[in-house]
Amino acid sequence: MGLFILAMIAAIAFARDFLMPITFSVLLFFVFVPVRRRLSRLGVSPGITGAAIVFGLFFGIIALFWSVSGPAGQLIADMPEIQSALTEKLQRLRGTFETIDSAMSQMEAEADPEAETSPGFDVASAILNGLYTTPGVLGQVALTLFLLFFLIASGDLIYLKIVQSFDTLREKRNAYSALREIEESLGSYLGAITLINACLGLTIGLAMWALGMPSPLLFGLLAFSLNFIPYLGAITGVGIALLVALVTFSDVFWPVMIAMTYLTITTLEGQVITPYFVARRLQMNAVVVFLTVALWAWLWSVIGMIIAVPLLVVISVICDHVPGLEKLGNFLAGDDPVPLAEEEPNLKPDTT
Repeated sequence: MGLFILAMIAAIAFARDFLMPITFSVLLFFVFVPVRRRLSRLGVSPGITGAAIVFGLFFGIIALFWSVSGPAGQLIADMPEIQSALTEKLQRLRGTFETIDSAMSQMEAEADPEAETSPGFDVASAILNGLYTTPGVLGQVALTLFLLFFLIASGDLIYLKIVQSFDTLREKRNAYSALREIEESLGSYLGAITLINACLGLTIGLAMWALGMPSPLLFGLLAFSLNFIPYLGAITGVGIALLVALVTFSDVFWPVMIAMTYLTITTLEGQVITPYFVARRLQMNAVVVFLTVALWAWLWSVIGMIIAVPLLVVISVICDHVPGLEKLGNFLAGDDPVPLAEEEPNLKPDTT
């Protein structure tokens, strides 16, 4: 079993370019299969539903990249000036923060002299890296959308084949019940999280605009995207906002204020809003969520951090329906523990 687990982890890491789009397609299939079922009752064929969903996602991705391309391109073009301004700001703080002083000294010792004298070096590298990785990203997006279309267009064939793979009638019922609960749980979770993240992105964008930050639209889209990553997404957003504010403003007060504003909004969302709107049965053990995000970040980088929690929801549902895995499902759940006094048997002697 130990060798199998190690081999499975190694295979998941090695086949990431193939498994990532497949995993995305399966998760999206469980999200959109209720839509396909409702439209089928209205007489719409699964093929038309699948095509409409895939084209909607495709044009949504294009619209997202189109809205980001302008601010992102300007940011890449201004990267040499931003880098020099940030270096100057950090040099001013050398006398105050010894840690920054040590880090800056190491950076200067390891820096490439040609990169310092060529302001267009970083821009060219970013463009070349983008051109190098674009074909692979487009291929994975195409595989995800095509596989999603075939999954939705197949109707209930996938469900039927999974149920038929079991022997007894009880096992068939449990399998079908697990599939329906997975689609319900994923739809509820991803729907609620997407809506919350959209409101968070709008709030962050308006706050950055009110505080005088450049490209508030880009900050809103960044907050929307990063918030799909539990814990680490909010920390990354705060760090990016702080760095940009250090370059934008001349003093230290406003960068700290902007970082605290970003942190306050994300903390309010994570501690109050999300637990209120996300069903309690979908809330996971915080320690398990953090370790799962870290594991999938190691395996699949950013994509792994995004799909970590949806996969954890699927595993939790499966554990609730597979005999012998109930304890694992209870460990993954985020419910409040039952007091030990209620679990202890009544040890009082019978006096009758």
